Amino acid sequence: MRGWVCDCCGRWRVTIELIQGRYRYRLVRLYRPEVGGGKDVLGEVGSVEALERLLRDRTPLTLADLREVV
Repeated sequence: MRGWVCDCCGRWRVTIELIQGRYRYRLVRLYRPEVGGGKDVLGEVGSVEALERLLRDRTPLTLADLREVV
């Protein structure tokens, strides 16, 4: 899985998927195992600009707060 995860707590994750020839960026909030685990998809967009807006609207993060995971 390619994508980014927040550098501060690891709670927020952005995955990159190729769907029908187009890249999709999916923003997910991960829950700690102590509270039952799981994840909540907060949105899915098709461009980095839209991802930046989604992050600003739905999280306390910016693109600069994310680190790449492979």
